[in-house]
Amino acid sequence: MEKTLEKRLRLAVEKLGGKCLKFVSPGNAGVPDRMVLLRGRVWFVEVKTEHGVLSALQVAVHKILAATGHEVRIIKNEQDLRNLLHEIAPVPGPGL
Repeated sequence: MEKTLEKRLRLAVEKLGGKCLKFVSPGNAGVPDRMVLLRGRVWFVEVKTEHGVLSALQVAVHKILAATGHEVRIIKNEQDLRNLLHEIAPVPGPGL
């Protein structure tokens, strides 16, 4: 499921004209799986299985990223993915 969500995230972001890069930072364990780059903004995204749990190191790294003003999101299921996609590219309502 994790790989499926990660692939769906990547494809959806690319469809919106953005990039969804695999985030690997040698010497820095605990970083999120993906960096979403879209319309001048960056989101760090951790993809987990439905029952996946962040490690203590991941929690610490996410807190550091958030404390320095970066967006950090965790997706575990299709609803989380839809919520993130709505956040990064909201669909305008009627008359907008």
